[in-house]
Amino acid sequence: MRRAKLDRIDKKILERLQTDGRITNVDLAKEVGISAPPCLRRVRALEEKGYIKSYHAKIDPVILGYAVTVFALVKLTSQAEKDLTAFTAQIRQWPMVRECHMLAGDVDFILKIVAKDWDNYQDFLTHELTALSNVTSVKSSLCVRTQKDEPGVPIEG
Repeated sequence: MRRAKLDRIDKKILERLQTDGRITNVDLAKEVGISAPPCLRRVRALEEKGYIKSYHAKIDPVILGYAVTVFALVKLTSQAEKDLTAFTAQIRQWPMVRECHMLAGDVDFILKIVAKDWDNYQDFLTHELTALSNVTSVKSSLCVRTQKDEPGVPIEG
């Protein structure tokens, strides 16, 4: 989908909201160099045009008891559209699966999965993920440490 061209102020607004979605409109307006009413109009226009999809709080998984993050590389038996749709519909039902990306190449999907501990993940892997009829193989990689976790995309001036 082709988007309208963003000006310098729109890009500043997106960049700032991407790092702090709770910034007040008054503070945002000051930072981007315009007054509050036009700033709010611009933010609403960016939302309506789909540039801003939603706002989220970034939660610490460890504090909530999810000490393990695993990236699972999933290979399917069939890549027919009905099978892909069935797989992704099931993935959406599992809260432990936080991200699901379809890939090109030897592996069909990469999943980001959070678990309370390794045993919790193993139970999920054995009784849920590999139990799906279309799953051929799963290669699990335990995340040891996250070095960078930036929200959104680079906003170029």
